[in-house]
Order: sequence, then structure tokens, then C-alpha cells
Amino acid sequence: MSELKESAKQILAALGGEENIASATHCVTRLRLALLDEGKVDKEALENIDVVRGSFSTNGQFQVVIGQGTVDKVYKEFISLAGISEATKEETKKAAAQNLNPLQRAVKMLADIFIPILPAIVTAGLLMGINNILTAPGIFGEQSVVEMFPQWADFANIIHLIANTAFVFLPGLIGWSAVKRFGGNELLGIVLGLMLVHPDLLNAWAYGEAQEAGTIPYWNLFGFDVAKVGYQGQVLPILVAAYVLAKIEIALKKRVPDGFQLLVVAPIALLVTGFIAFIAIGPVTFAIGNGITAIFVGIFDNFSFLGGLLYGAIYAPLVITGMHHTFLAVDLQLIGSIGGTFLWPIVALSNIAQGSAALAMYFILKDEKVKGLSFTSAVSAYLGITEPAMFGVNLRYRFPFICAVIGSAIAAMWITLNSVVASSIGVGGLPGIFSIQAGQWLVFAIGMVIAVVVPLVLTFIFAKTRKNI
Repeated sequence: MSELKESAKQILAALGGEENIASATHCVTRLRLALLDEGKVDKEALENIDVVRGSFSTNGQFQVVIGQGTVDKVYKEFISLAGISEATKEETKKAAAQNLNPLQRAVKMLADIFIPILPAIVTAGLLMGINNILTAPGIFGEQSVVEMFPQWADFANIIHLIANTAFVFLPGLIGWSAVKRFGGNELLGIVLGLMLVHPDLLNAWAYGEAQEAGTIPYWNLFGFDVAKVGYQGQVLPILVAAYVLAKIEIALKKRVPDGFQLLVVAPIALLVTGFIAFIAIGPVTFAIGNGITAIFVGIFDNFSFLGGLLYGAIYAPLVITGMHHTFLAVDLQLIGSIGGTFLWPIVALSNIAQGSAALAMYFILKDEKVKGLSFTSAVSAYLGITEPAMFGVNLRYRFPFICAVIGSAIAAMWITLNSVVASSIGVGGLPGIFSIQAGQWLVFAIGMVIAVVVPLVLTFIFAKTRKNI
């Protein structure tokens, strides 16, 4: 029996045998499994297998970290031994969803909507960082680069346009992903999202000023006034409208003969949803979104010390449950409403802290296998991907995870006391500094130093009290 086949056999046994496997697929580095009963997993035996670098459970899926280049070979042996056919990621997700409670399903729904659009959002954040370098004063001198070298002004302006597009047309991105998630035609979702930010509408960012001046435009629909307002930067209006659009489309497809669907389904679904969006969904969810924004802003304005401390402490535990995805919607809402988010910088610091704790374990551990995982996962966390560090190392020994949480909380407290804000969502970890608003880089850099040093030192101190590490 080949070495990989033996490893696959050991993995299957540690997972509770073939009768415990509902579905299995893999990504670049991990086996992704839907298990019938996660209580049957022998984690200690699983993580002692040579090819296994760690394991964790999230969103109803049990994931086994193996590594790039090896995971696909192990997967083929695994499904052969388990007697199951290859499954797509969507099939495994659906099987895993059966293990979720209603709250977990709601969180998973948000994750399914927002994760696909993250590449566009993160790219926009990185490009905004480049724009900040060119346009912000005080970085290379009293004047900004474009003020010192005016010939670079148009170059910076084009970068800003490219970077800002994802946020200006955010409802279009969310509309595509949300309608697809709810089972409708994603192209109609794009149209719906762009409709909510049509240039004929009053720009949402000018709404407050127009309200004070009494110049908000209205449609008159049979005696009813409907505000002619766009929803730039808003998250809730397009989420709810996308759900309504998808459900209307699905209902019509069941009732309209195939030969007439092209002429009936999409026009009626989009027309009805459009009217409902402007008459009811938009105004109500706009008010709710602004209320959510006001709550978070109020907490961090009046209790910045406590807000930073708590969010810095709970973010990593939220990652374990998968509930951290819900805050992506809040970040986007804050960016759309007030021009920046004070939550996302804390995420970047949490990633750094987890990486630092894992790096400390590299110098502490004697087991060469976990030692190697500690170093590579620390680098990954510093670049924004924390799962290998958290699930492969820090949670395995517990105290590094706690030390990372303490470091993250202290660093978060520091930056919130100094009102650090990110212009956009970028790459978590060390590159996160490029998403921070210009003029706050030094303060954030100090927060990064805290997130590196505190977990490193605390992990070393705790390790001295432990034996057989």
C-alpha cells in the first residue's frame, strides 16, 4: 500500500469511518468534509498523521489541512477508500448545511453572499492604499506627492477612479452574488443593484444635505410621494431586494410556460421588485442601516476604549464560529455611510496577533512537524490568512490562542483610542496598513508592533509554565 493511501486510510479511520462521511471535496490545501457526526472524530489521532497539518470545523464542514500539491492525491485515495463519488464544493456545502442551526445558516448565507465579492473589495482597498501614498500629505514631506510633482496628479486620479468603482457600484456586486445565492438569475441581480445607484437618482451621499435644504426629489405615484434617492454604499436595501427578486422569479418560472418565460419572467420580476424597492424596501432598510451605523459609531465615539478592547478580544473567537462574516456587511455599511470603517483595522491586528503567537510556538515546540507548520502558518497569518495558525497551532495548545487574543485586544484598544479608520477593506495582516487613512499610519504601525510583541512575549512566558510541549 502506498504511503498516501495509508495516510488516507488513517484519516478515514480518525474521522469515524466511511459510514460517517456524507460528502467530501477539497480546495487548494484542505479536505472539506460533511460529516454525519463530528463527535466521532478522533482529533488527536487525526493530527498525529504525517500528512495532516491541522483540522477544524466551520460552517458545518470539517476541514483537514494537508497542503498544496498533496491534498488532491490524498483526496483521490480517500474517496476510493470511503466508497463515495467526487463531490463539488457546492454539493458538500449543501450536505454540511444540514448540520447547522438557524443562526449558523443565517451567518453562512451572509458568508456565501459576501465572500465571492471579496476579491473586488480587497483589490479596491489595495489600490486606495496606492492612491493614499500619492495624494496624502505628510508621508514624504509636508506636501503630497501629487502636490510636489503635479504631473502625477492625473495618474493618481485614474487610480482613485479604478479603486473607487467597486464601492460606487457596490449594490451591483452584492446584487449579483445575493440573487445567485437565493436561486435567481444573477444577471438580473446586477441590473437590480445598478438600478439602485442609477445616476438619475439623488446620490445617497448627498441625501443629508438635500434633506436639510428641502431639495429631495420625489416621484408622484397616484398621489403618493416616493423619494427619488439612490442607495450608494448601502448593503441592506440590495440584500432584501435581491431576495424578493429571486423569489418572484422562481415563483413565475413555476407558473409560466417555457415558451413565454423570456418575455414574462424577467420583465415582471424586475419591474415588480423595482417598484417595491423604491416604495418600501429602500426607505425602510436605509433607515435600519443608518440606525446600525449610528449604534456602532456611538459606541466607538463614546466608549472607544471598551469598544476596541471587546472587538479585539472577540474577533478571533468569532472566526471559530464563522460569525465574523456578519461584520463584513457592517464594514461595508460604515464605509458607505461615513467614508471609512473603524472595525476592519482591528481585524488586521487580530490576524497579526494570531501569526505572532504561532511564530512564538515555532521557537518553543520540539515536534518538527508542528514546528514547521507554526512557521508557515505564521507567515500566512501575517499576510491575512489565519486559519492555519489558529486551527493548526494556536487552538491545539490553547494558550497561544489566548495570548493572541490578549495582544489583539490591547492593540485594538490603542488604535480605537487614536480614532484609526480604514478607507476600505484590504488585505488583513501586515499589508493592512495600506488601507488605513493617510495620517494615521504611524499610530496603526504602533498597533501592529503591539500585536506582534505582546503575543510573542506572552506565549513564551506561558510556555515556561508548561511541560511536554
